[in-house]
Amino acid sequence: MRDRVIEAATAIRNRRYPDATVAFAAGSLLRGEGTAYSDLDLVVIHAHVPRAFRESFRFEEFPVEAFVHDVDTCNYFFTELDRISGVPSLPRMVLEGVEILGPNETSRTLKALAASVIAAGPPALSPEDRQGLRYRITDLLDDLRAPRSPEEQIATGALLFPALADYYFRAHGMWSATGKSIPRALTAADGTMAARFSRSFDDLFKAGDPAAVIVLAEDLLRPDGGLLFDGYRVEARPEWRKPLVDAEAGGRTC
Repeated sequence: MRDRVIEAATAIRNRRYPDATVAFAAGSLLRGEGTAYSDLDLVVIHAHVPRAFRESFRFEEFPVEAFVHDVDTCNYFFTELDRISGVPSLPRMVLEGVEILGPNETSRTLKALAASVIAAGPPALSPEDRQGLRYRITDLLDDLRAPRSPEEQIATGALLFPALADYYFRAHGMWSATGKSIPRALTAADGTMAARFSRSFDDLFKAGDPAAVIVLAEDLLRPDGGLLFDGYRVEARPEWRKPLVDAEAGGRTC
C-alpha cells in the first residue's frame, strides 16, 4: 500500500501541481494504519502562493487532502497557528512525510524547521488557560453527573473525552491531539494512562456508568487545584462593544 500511495501522490503532484517545488505525502496511509476511507494527505510547496489554501478531491481510489503553501506560509502555520494551538498537524505531516520526487533544499529546510518546532514543544499554558480548561471540564462533569437522558450523557461524554485529553497533554507540557488521533497520542505518551482513558470511557459509553470518568477527571485536575466553579471569572476585551443605533431616531444612539 505504501508504494501505491507514493505512486498516487507522485501522479497528483505531476498532474495537478506541476510547478511545485516539493510535495510531502503523509498520514495514516503512509504509516500503514489507513482504512478504505482514509485520506491521502499531501503538503504541496510552491515557490510562492498568494495565500495558503487547503483543498479536497478524489484521485482514483483515494480521497485527497492537499495543503498548499510556500515556505513563508508554511513557517507561519508552523509557528503562529499550529504551535499556539498545541496540535502540530502541519509540522508533523512535513517531518514524517515522504518527499515526492526526492529530497531537495526546500524539503530539507522545511523538515529541519518542523523538527525544531516539534522538539520545542507547545507554549506553556498560562494560568488563565489552565483555569479555562478546568472550568470547562468541571462544567461537563456537572452535566455528566445528572444527565436528563441517555442521549445527553452520550453527548456530554463525547465532548469530555477530547477536553480531558487536551488538558492532560497540555498540563504536562506535551503536544495535544484531536479526534481519532487522541488514543494513539495517549498510548505514545503513557500506555497506562491510555488504558485508563479507554476503560473509563468504555464504562460510560457501553454501560452508561460515568463513575470512572468522573474519578479520572478529578484525579487529572487535582494537581492544578481540582474542579473549578466558585470564583471563576473571565473578562471580555474592552473594545468588544458596538453602540446600538436607533434608525427611527435619525441615527442617534439609543
